[in-house]
Amino acid sequence: MISLLHELLDRAGLDDAAVEHLTRLLADWQTLADLSFADLLLFVRDTLPDGTPAYLCVGQMRPYTAQTIYQEDLVGSAFPVTDRPMVGRAFAEERVIRDADPDWSTGVPVREEAIPVRFGNTVVAVVTREANVSTARSPSNLELTYLQSAGELAQMLSDGTFPYPLDGFDERELSPRVGDGILRVDADGRTTYASPNAISAYRRLGSLENVIGQGIEDFDPDAVELCEALDAGQSVESELEAQGAIVIRRLLPLIIDRAVIGALLLVREVTELRRHERALRVKDATIREIHHRVKNNLQTVASLLRLQGRRLHAVEARDALAESVRRISSIALVHETLSQESRQRVPFDKIARRIVDMLADGLVNPDRPISFDIEGSPGELPAEVATPLALVLTELLQNSVEHAFAGRVPETVGAAVGSVTVLFERGPTTLRVLATDDGVGLPGGGTLDGVANLGLQIARTLAESELGGTFDALEVDEGTTIELVIPMI
Repeated sequence: MISLLHELLDRAGLDDAAVEHLTRLLADWQTLADLSFADLLLFVRDTLPDGTPAYLCVGQMRPYTAQTIYQEDLVGSAFPVTDRPMVGRAFAEERVIRDADPDWSTGVPVREEAIPVRFGNTVVAVVTREANVSTARSPSNLELTYLQSAGELAQMLSDGTFPYPLDGFDERELSPRVGDGILRVDADGRTTYASPNAISAYRRLGSLENVIGQGIEDFDPDAVELCEALDAGQSVESELEAQGAIVIRRLLPLIIDRAVIGALLLVREVTELRRHERALRVKDATIREIHHRVKNNLQTVASLLRLQGRRLHAVEARDALAESVRRISSIALVHETLSQESRQRVPFDKIARRIVDMLADGLVNPDRPISFDIEGSPGELPAEVATPLALVLTELLQNSVEHAFAGRVPETVGAAVGSVTVLFERGPTTLRVLATDDGVGLPGGGTLDGVANLGLQIARTLAESELGGTFDALEVDEGTTIELVIPMI
């Protein structure tokens, strides 16, 4: 949202401070929409391609408390100034403009209000509140409280005191909303209204008395921060745990003519959500510990095989054990990475580089060096893909090192006898991997049919059976190129 907003506001010529103010507003105006039972649109000045003055819609918010008027998304739409006369009046007169008669152009009666957005001494934008009055009915105490509070927030927007200057502008995913629970308090912190949800939340915290008419300190177990924020006219959000319940509270001071006249206290009971989060953290820690132990066990097996290999006299047997060690080590790399990640997905770039380094250190003859290169990025892969892919990559690179450059000698001391390149191409639904060397090529005409190489057979089996992909040799003028295509759906 922020990047799109910045892109749109570039057309309005606003400075960075004004852009930040509008960004903070967009992060916080859900409360205004819900209290107003209305759609909100944010407009800045713009010009159409033909030079006609216009207003550009850079933000839109639908209420949770009423049916929206606009099913379509208007963000990015530019309107000639003649189409939005109330927006023009709010810009020109720098005050809240209210429409006495409903507008029927959308097919339903809509009452519009234009609120100037002041930043410093300048009106930088205008917010329109547009409510469907066909659903109007005799308002309840809750609705009257909502509408009164919405009018005061709108006046604060016009005065430049809302959004609150010290608030951040990140989107508030867990912040309490109007429907979660709301209390209205006066300037002394005494409750004048409390919704049923808010009363229930505080009862979960242990406050069994009627909160109406009481001060915040009488029913909130930790009211010091809230009272201090009310006195200072600053917004504050905090989380409180008591009696086995967890509640998020957010205080929104109401400031008119530079004086705090009261506040809205939004509350959200998140006990079950936090309990699930804690359970997930425990589960995640357990899974990571399992991966860590699997990695250690695989490394122990690899160490035992190395010890066994040193006791063997047959070169062929030692080489076979060494290949097994490298296969086990490639699997251990995946589990090591998973033990360090908070999710069951791994950045395969890191694993590919570790495999290359492992083979370069343990298999390549220093007197006949081979250059390795990794191009592209596979991105993050789930564990069930990363493990067999690591084995396939190990087999392909090991096969190139052992067979592609047999008999070659470096042209000069320290020069590479050949090169191996791994290319990753990540698409929307597939991952394509090309392993290329400039060696002697495959026997038998450059195809995989009839190739008796165990490493290539293992790689092909894993690619087709474990990964559900395709494994082929491509025709090239020199060397060998193996193509692996894996479905990522």
